[in-house]
Amino acid sequence: MHNTAKKKGKPAWLKKHLPRGGDYARVTRLLSGAGLHTVCQEANCPNMFECFSKDTATFMILGDQCTRHCRFCNITAQAPLPVDPDEPARVAKAARDLGLHYVVVTSVTRDDLPDGGAAHFAAVIRAIRQMGRNTGQTLRVEVLIPDFQGDVEALKTVMDAGPDVINHNIETVADLYMQARPEAVYPRSLDLLRNVKRLNPDMPAKSGIMVGLGETRTQLDQTLQDLLDHGCDMLTIGQYLQPTRDHLPVVKFYPPEEFDELAETARNLGCKKVASGPFVRSSYQAEELFQPVTG
Repeated sequence: MHNTAKKKGKPAWLKKHLPRGGDYARVTRLLSGAGLHTVCQEANCPNMFECFSKDTATFMILGDQCTRHCRFCNITAQAPLPVDPDEPARVAKAARDLGLHYVVVTSVTRDDLPDGGAAHFAAVIRAIRQMGRNTGQTLRVEVLIPDFQGDVEALKTVMDAGPDVINHNIETVADLYMQARPEAVYPRSLDLLRNVKRLNPDMPAKSGIMVGLGETRTQLDQTLQDLLDHGCDMLTIGQYLQPTRDHLPVVKFYPPEEFDELAETARNLGCKKVASGPFVRSSYQAEELFQPVTG
Protein backbone atom coordinates (compact mmCIF):
# COMPACT_ATOMS: atom_id res chain seq x y z
CA MET A 1 0.00 0.00 0.00
CA HIS A 2 2.85 2.39 0.88
CA ASN A 3 4.57 1.94 -2.50
CA THR A 4 1.29 2.39 -4.36
CA ALA A 5 0.67 5.71 -2.64
CA LYS A 6 4.19 6.82 -3.43
CA LYS A 7 3.63 6.32 -7.16
CA LYS A 8 0.02 7.53 -7.21
CA GLY A 9 -0.94 9.05 -10.54
CA LYS A 10 2.07 7.81 -12.50
CA PRO A 11 0.71 6.39 -15.77
CA ALA A 12 1.46 2.93 -17.10
CA TRP A 13 3.50 4.20 -20.05
CA LEU A 14 6.10 5.61 -17.65
CA LYS A 15 6.99 2.25 -16.16
CA LYS A 16 10.50 1.45 -17.35
CA HIS A 17 11.55 -2.18 -17.65
CA LEU A 18 15.20 -2.74 -16.85
CA PRO A 19 17.07 -4.48 -19.68
CA ARG A 20 18.49 -7.92 -19.13
CA GLY A 21 22.05 -8.86 -19.98
CA GLY A 22 24.23 -6.26 -21.62
CA ASP A 23 27.26 -4.75 -19.97
CA TYR A 24 25.87 -2.35 -17.36
CA ALA A 25 28.30 -3.40 -14.62
CA ARG A 26 31.33 -3.12 -16.91
CA VAL A 27 30.38 0.42 -17.94
CA THR A 28 29.90 1.58 -14.36
CA ARG A 29 33.24 0.07 -13.31
CA LEU A 30 35.04 1.63 -16.26
CA LEU A 31 33.64 5.10 -15.59
CA SER A 32 34.32 4.87 -11.87
CA GLY A 33 37.86 3.65 -12.43
CA ALA A 34 38.53 6.53 -14.81
CA GLY A 35 37.20 9.09 -12.33
CA LEU A 36 34.58 10.27 -14.83
CA HIS A 37 31.05 11.53 -14.36
CA THR A 38 28.04 10.89 -16.59
CA VAL A 39 24.89 12.95 -16.79
CA CYS A 40 23.11 9.59 -16.83
CA GLN A 41 24.10 8.96 -13.22
CA GLU A 42 24.12 12.52 -11.89
CA ALA A 43 20.69 13.39 -13.30
CA ASN A 44 19.24 9.97 -12.43
CA CYS A 45 18.15 9.45 -16.04
CA PRO A 46 15.43 6.79 -16.54
CA ASN A 47 17.32 5.44 -19.55
CA MET A 48 20.58 4.85 -17.69
CA PHE A 49 20.28 1.07 -17.33
CA GLU A 50 19.30 0.68 -20.99
CA CYS A 51 22.12 2.86 -22.28
CA PHE A 52 24.79 1.43 -20.00
CA SER A 53 23.78 -2.09 -20.96
CA LYS A 54 24.42 -1.11 -24.60
CA ASP A 55 27.86 0.39 -23.83
CA THR A 56 26.73 3.99 -24.25
CA ALA A 57 26.94 6.92 -21.85
CA THR A 58 26.92 10.72 -21.94
CA PHE A 59 30.12 12.05 -20.39
CA MET A 60 29.73 15.01 -18.06
CA ILE A 61 32.85 17.13 -17.85
CA LEU A 62 33.97 20.01 -15.62
CA GLY A 63 32.96 18.22 -12.42
CA ASP A 64 29.63 17.26 -10.92
CA GLN A 65 28.75 20.50 -9.13
CA CYS A 66 26.84 23.21 -10.97
CA THR A 67 26.89 26.98 -10.45
CA ARG A 68 23.19 27.32 -11.28
CA HIS A 69 20.07 26.26 -9.42
CA CYS A 70 17.59 24.97 -11.99
CA ARG A 71 14.56 23.62 -10.13
CA PHE A 72 14.09 20.57 -12.36
CA CYS A 73 17.65 19.24 -12.29
CA ASN A 74 19.09 16.62 -9.95
CA ILE A 75 22.70 17.78 -10.32
CA THR A 76 24.10 19.41 -7.18
CA ALA A 77 24.46 23.18 -7.13
CA GLN A 78 27.59 23.91 -5.09
CA ALA A 79 30.92 25.66 -5.41
CA PRO A 80 32.68 23.75 -8.21
CA LEU A 81 36.14 22.24 -8.10
CA PRO A 82 39.10 23.39 -10.25
CA VAL A 83 39.16 22.24 -13.86
CA ASP A 84 40.95 18.90 -14.27
CA PRO A 85 43.48 19.19 -17.14
CA ASP A 86 43.73 15.39 -17.45
CA GLU A 87 39.99 14.91 -17.99
CA PRO A 88 40.02 15.22 -21.82
CA ALA A 89 42.48 12.32 -22.14
CA ARG A 90 40.45 10.18 -19.72
CA VAL A 91 37.23 10.84 -21.62
CA ALA A 92 38.90 9.90 -24.90
CA LYS A 93 40.31 6.70 -23.41
CA ALA A 94 36.94 5.76 -21.91
CA ALA A 95 35.26 6.32 -25.28
CA ARG A 96 37.81 3.97 -26.83
CA ASP A 97 37.41 1.37 -24.09
CA LEU A 98 33.63 1.46 -24.45
CA GLY A 99 33.95 0.96 -28.20
CA LEU A 100 31.94 4.08 -28.94
CA HIS A 101 31.57 5.46 -32.45
CA TYR A 102 29.38 8.39 -31.40
CA VAL A 103 30.42 10.26 -28.26
CA VAL A 104 28.15 12.67 -26.40
CA VAL A 105 29.76 15.17 -24.02
CA THR A 106 27.95 17.59 -21.74
CA SER A 107 28.86 19.54 -18.61
CA VAL A 108 27.59 21.27 -15.56
CA THR A 109 27.23 25.02 -16.00
CA ARG A 110 30.44 26.80 -14.94
CA ASP A 111 29.62 30.49 -14.67
CA ASP A 112 32.69 30.79 -12.41
CA LEU A 113 35.03 30.30 -15.38
CA PRO A 114 35.85 33.23 -17.70
CA ASP A 115 34.88 31.23 -20.80
CA GLY A 116 32.26 29.06 -19.10
CA GLY A 117 34.42 26.00 -19.75
CA ALA A 118 34.53 26.40 -23.53
CA ALA A 119 38.28 25.73 -23.81
CA HIS A 120 37.85 22.53 -21.81
CA PHE A 121 35.05 21.40 -24.12
CA ALA A 122 37.37 22.07 -27.06
CA ALA A 123 40.17 20.07 -25.43
CA VAL A 124 37.84 17.11 -24.93
CA ILE A 125 36.70 17.23 -28.56
CA ARG A 126 40.30 17.34 -29.79
CA ALA A 127 41.30 14.46 -27.51
CA ILE A 128 38.46 12.30 -28.84
CA ARG A 129 39.38 13.17 -32.42
CA GLN A 130 43.01 12.26 -31.75
CA MET A 131 41.95 8.96 -30.20
CA GLY A 132 40.00 8.21 -33.34
CA ARG A 133 43.02 8.92 -35.50
CA ASN A 134 45.20 6.76 -33.27
CA THR A 135 42.82 3.82 -33.57
CA GLY A 136 41.90 4.35 -37.23
CA GLN A 137 38.26 5.06 -36.37
CA THR A 138 35.87 7.83 -37.30
CA LEU A 139 34.49 9.09 -34.00
CA ARG A 140 31.52 11.44 -34.08
CA VAL A 141 31.25 13.97 -31.26
CA GLU A 142 28.10 15.70 -30.07
CA VAL A 143 28.41 18.37 -27.39
CA LEU A 144 25.53 19.47 -25.19
CA ILE A 145 26.71 22.87 -24.02
CA PRO A 146 25.56 25.54 -21.53
CA ASP A 147 24.76 29.05 -22.76
CA PHE A 148 28.22 30.47 -21.84
CA GLN A 149 26.27 33.54 -20.65
CA GLY A 150 25.90 34.60 -24.26
CA ASP A 151 29.64 34.74 -24.99
CA VAL A 152 29.93 34.18 -28.74
CA GLU A 153 33.72 33.82 -28.55
CA ALA A 154 33.26 30.92 -26.11
CA LEU A 155 30.84 29.27 -28.53
CA LYS A 156 33.34 29.81 -31.36
CA THR A 157 36.06 28.13 -29.26
CA VAL A 158 33.93 24.99 -29.04
CA MET A 159 32.93 25.06 -32.69
CA ASP A 160 36.50 25.57 -33.89
CA ALA A 161 37.38 22.21 -32.28
CA GLY A 162 35.11 20.55 -34.85
CA PRO A 163 32.21 18.75 -33.13
CA ASP A 164 29.64 17.06 -35.34
CA VAL A 165 26.61 18.45 -33.50
CA ILE A 166 26.08 21.43 -31.17
CA ASN A 167 23.26 20.78 -28.72
CA HIS A 168 21.83 23.37 -26.35
CA ASN A 169 18.56 22.71 -24.58
CA ILE A 170 15.85 25.35 -24.43
CA GLU A 171 14.34 23.10 -21.71
CA THR A 172 10.94 24.79 -21.31
CA VAL A 173 8.69 27.59 -22.56
CA ALA A 174 9.57 31.25 -22.04
CA ASP A 175 6.89 31.89 -19.42
CA LEU A 176 8.29 29.19 -17.12
CA TYR A 177 11.93 30.31 -17.15
CA MET A 178 11.75 32.30 -13.92
CA GLN A 179 10.17 29.33 -12.19
CA ALA A 180 12.30 26.54 -13.68
CA ARG A 181 15.54 28.22 -14.83
CA PRO A 182 15.93 31.43 -12.81
CA GLU A 183 19.54 32.02 -13.89
CA ALA A 184 18.95 31.29 -17.58
CA VAL A 185 17.50 33.61 -20.24
CA TYR A 186 15.15 32.31 -22.95
CA PRO A 187 16.29 34.70 -25.73
CA ARG A 188 19.92 34.00 -24.85
CA SER A 189 19.45 30.28 -25.43
CA LEU A 190 17.71 30.97 -28.75
CA ASP A 191 20.52 33.32 -29.77
CA LEU A 192 23.07 30.57 -29.12
CA LEU A 193 21.36 28.36 -31.72
CA ARG A 194 21.25 31.25 -34.17
CA ASN A 195 24.95 31.93 -33.59
CA VAL A 196 25.78 28.28 -34.31
CA LYS A 197 24.29 28.75 -37.77
CA ARG A 198 25.90 32.16 -38.21
CA LEU A 199 29.34 30.75 -37.42
CA ASN A 200 28.87 27.59 -39.48
CA PRO A 201 25.65 27.14 -41.52
CA ASP A 202 26.48 23.44 -42.03
CA MET A 203 26.76 22.62 -38.32
CA PRO A 204 23.69 20.70 -37.08
CA ALA A 205 22.05 22.65 -34.25
CA LYS A 206 20.08 20.60 -31.74
CA SER A 207 17.86 21.44 -28.80
CA GLY A 208 15.56 19.75 -26.31
CA ILE A 209 12.32 20.45 -24.47
CA MET A 210 10.83 18.73 -21.44
CA VAL A 211 7.07 18.86 -20.98
CA GLY A 212 4.88 18.51 -17.93
CA LEU A 213 5.88 21.62 -15.96
CA GLY A 214 2.58 23.38 -16.56
CA GLU A 215 3.13 24.80 -20.04
CA THR A 216 0.17 25.21 -22.40
CA ARG A 217 0.00 23.80 -25.91
CA THR A 218 -0.01 27.33 -27.29
CA GLN A 219 3.21 28.07 -25.39
CA LEU A 220 4.77 24.83 -26.64
CA ASP A 221 3.85 25.62 -30.24
CA GLN A 222 5.45 29.06 -29.87
CA THR A 223 8.62 27.50 -28.47
CA LEU A 224 8.80 25.08 -31.39
CA GLN A 225 8.39 28.01 -33.79
CA ASP A 226 11.06 30.00 -31.95
CA LEU A 227 13.52 27.10 -32.16
CA LEU A 228 12.95 26.64 -35.88
CA ASP A 229 13.22 30.38 -36.49
CA HIS A 230 16.63 30.32 -34.80
CA GLY A 231 18.06 27.45 -36.86
CA CYS A 232 17.28 24.32 -34.85
CA ASP A 233 17.72 21.21 -37.06
CA MET A 234 17.25 18.44 -34.49
CA LEU A 235 14.86 18.34 -31.56
CA THR A 236 14.15 16.09 -28.59
CA ILE A 237 10.92 16.27 -26.58
CA GLY A 238 10.51 14.27 -23.37
CA GLN A 239 8.49 14.03 -20.18
CA TYR A 240 9.71 15.88 -17.11
CA LEU A 241 9.99 13.58 -14.10
CA GLN A 242 10.44 15.05 -10.62
CA PRO A 243 13.84 13.87 -9.26
CA THR A 244 12.99 14.54 -5.60
CA ARG A 245 10.24 16.22 -3.59
CA ASP A 246 12.41 19.35 -3.43
CA HIS A 247 12.18 19.81 -7.20
CA LEU A 248 9.33 21.22 -9.26
CA PRO A 249 6.30 18.91 -9.30
CA VAL A 250 4.96 17.27 -12.44
CA VAL A 251 1.83 19.14 -13.50
CA LYS A 252 0.93 16.81 -16.36
CA PHE A 253 1.97 13.41 -17.69
CA TYR A 254 1.74 13.59 -21.48
CA PRO A 255 0.41 10.41 -23.14
CA PRO A 256 2.42 8.95 -26.04
CA GLU A 257 -0.08 10.22 -28.63
CA GLU A 258 0.54 13.83 -27.53
CA PHE A 259 4.25 13.34 -28.04
CA ASP A 260 3.45 12.11 -31.55
CA GLU A 261 1.40 15.25 -32.16
CA LEU A 262 4.23 17.49 -30.96
CA ALA A 263 6.67 15.68 -33.25
CA GLU A 264 4.34 16.16 -36.21
CA THR A 265 4.02 19.87 -35.41
CA ALA A 266 7.80 20.26 -35.27
CA ARG A 267 8.25 18.43 -38.57
CA ASN A 268 5.56 20.54 -40.22
CA LEU A 269 7.43 23.63 -39.09
CA GLY A 270 10.53 22.31 -40.85
CA CYS A 271 12.54 20.49 -38.19
CA LYS A 272 14.72 17.94 -39.96
CA LYS A 273 14.68 15.30 -37.23
CA VAL A 274 12.58 14.90 -34.09
CA ALA A 275 12.64 12.39 -31.26
CA SER A 276 9.53 12.75 -29.11
CA GLY A 277 8.30 10.43 -26.37
CA PRO A 278 7.91 10.01 -22.60
CA PHE A 279 11.46 8.70 -22.07
CA VAL A 280 13.24 10.78 -24.71
CA ARG A 281 16.13 12.82 -23.35
CA SER A 282 18.51 15.20 -25.13
CA SER A 283 21.24 12.61 -25.61
CA TYR A 284 19.09 9.46 -25.75
CA GLN A 285 19.85 7.50 -28.95
CA ALA A 286 21.75 10.55 -30.20
CA GLU A 287 23.57 8.60 -32.90
CA GLU A 288 20.31 7.39 -34.43
CA LEU A 289 18.95 10.92 -34.46
CA PHE A 290 22.10 12.24 -36.11
CA GLN A 291 22.19 9.81 -39.03
CA PRO A 292 19.18 10.98 -41.08
CA VAL A 293 20.26 14.63 -40.80
CA THR A 294 23.53 13.96 -42.56
CA GLY A 295 22.00 11.53 -45.05
